[in-house]
Amino acid sequence: MASFRETLREQRWDDHRFYHHSMVNQSLHFFSACTFVCCYALTPIDPGLASFIAWTFAMVSRQSGHFFFEPKGFDSVNQVTHEHKEQVKTGYNLFRKYVLMTTWICLPLILWWSPTFFGLCAPATDWVIQLRHIGYLWLGLGILAVAFRVAQLSTKQDVRTGLVWATKILTDPFHDIKLYHKSPLRLLRGERFDHGLVAAD
Repeated sequence: MASFRETLREQRWDDHRFYHHSMVNQSLHFFSACTFVCCYALTPIDPGLASFIAWTFAMVSRQSGHFFFEPKGFDSVNQVTHEHKEQVKTGYNLFRKYVLMTTWICLPLILWWSPTFFGLCAPATDWVIQLRHIGYLWLGLGILAVAFRVAQLSTKQDVRTGLVWATKILTDPFHDIKLYHKSPLRLLRGERFDHGLVAAD
């Protein structure tokens, strides 16, 4: 168990020091984390709507921080290139995220082609039900995305690495709130980067 915890701590630290230099990115992660926690609470009551909110607000804000605000140059603190980070990233690197987010955008088109999702549900009679149907599709996508990466990590490295990463992903919202709750204020004060992680871009 200690080894599991140590691996989790290491994955969290690597994720923080390699991929969260931008204060905008950290602030977006804080917003995303708060939204995810609310969606966790909503899931037992309305999983479809919770998933729709999570993907639309929490996931979009989370990934836009990586896509648009995180530095892509040489990391002078960790002494690694952006390309190296992309190769060694435990979770979804930017290429995998592009594929995932493209799939997310396109997935609702299935309901346009088959409103009953191939007979698995009744056609939506109002926009709220339609959003729930889309949310269920995205919930399935999220489960498959995590399971797929766990299988990849288990094959390429070991099962523990995959299970630790899955644990990290599911608990990231709580950890990110603890880690980045001061980031919005720091951003308002004019800080662009976390200088403990990066010297300059």
